Amino acid sequence: MADISQSGQLSTAAVSNGSTPGPTGSKRKRSDYRQSQQEKRQELKTVVFEANDISQDKIKLPKKKYYRQRAHSNPFSDHLLEYPISPSHMDWHKLYPALVPPKEDASTELAKEVEILDVGCGFGGLLVSLATEFPDKLILGMEIRVQVCHYVEDRIIALRQQHANEGKYNNIAVLRANAMKFLPNFFGKGQLTKMFFCFPDPHFKVRKHKARIVTSTLASEYAYLLRPGGIIYTITDVLDLHQWMVRHLESHPLFRRLSKEWEDEDPCVKIMRKETEEGKKVERNNGDKWVACFVRVDDPE
Repeated sequence: MADISQSGQLSTAAVSNGSTPGPTGSKRKRSDYRQSQQEKRQELKTVVFEANDISQDKIKLPKKKYYRQRAHSNPFSDHLLEYPISPSHMDWHKLYPALVPPKEDASTELAKEVEILDVGCGFGGLLVSLATEFPDKLILGMEIRVQVCHYVEDRIIALRQQHANEGKYNNIAVLRANAMKFLPNFFGKGQLTKMFFCFPDPHFKVRKHKARIVTSTLASEYAYLLRPGGIIYTITDVLDLHQWMVRHLESHPLFRRLSKEWEDEDPCVKIMRKETEEGKKVERNNGDKWVACFVRVDDPE
């Protein structure tokens, strides 16, 4: 441990022997861990893990404490994001290597498509639970925060390898993207069957309400992406935001709110309440969870 003089300054001996104060040491440890994980990620993100492969060491789940980042990100900032110019230009093989063939080999008619979308997926709790609930569906989480996205990537890689014998978790992936701007670049009309908005940023200040993930304009975009019969799921612990989302979706002609009885029977609502990191936090604090679900109705004739 470094010697501290009575004046509170590091002693000359401590500086000369190269010891480092705690916070700087913690930052270096976090940096080294992230670098190591990045190297593994680049190597393994497109690997298809074989069942009963004993040649590889077991990949450990990532440690969340090394991926901490601010809780929210400004969706209007010019983030450095990559996105296709149209859905047909997206190569999904990079995200689902075990289930989607390389773009140059795939027939448009035969290639699997993403059907379930978790917007602002956070640390991936919902994604992981949906993976086993819908094993035959491709499920995508979108997250704008860099480190959080890296955590989910590393979590999925570890789960794929750990469960290679059962072939689990090949159907989920995460993508760094701004869902308020670029969804039509990734998905075609009527492609999605479910969209989840779990504990989105409430943007409390009135001048920030335009940054909320549900608005009249965005509702029309969601209606374009969802096929008739598709469901929008929303959950929040902020009553004002719940009322805002309900108001904007109820007023849209292509959405109809589903009943409380329907919510109580739907397995996705049960998962959404219990399996997200924010949902668990609200549970620990005995907070309220406000749920509203909407079905995409048929287009008018």
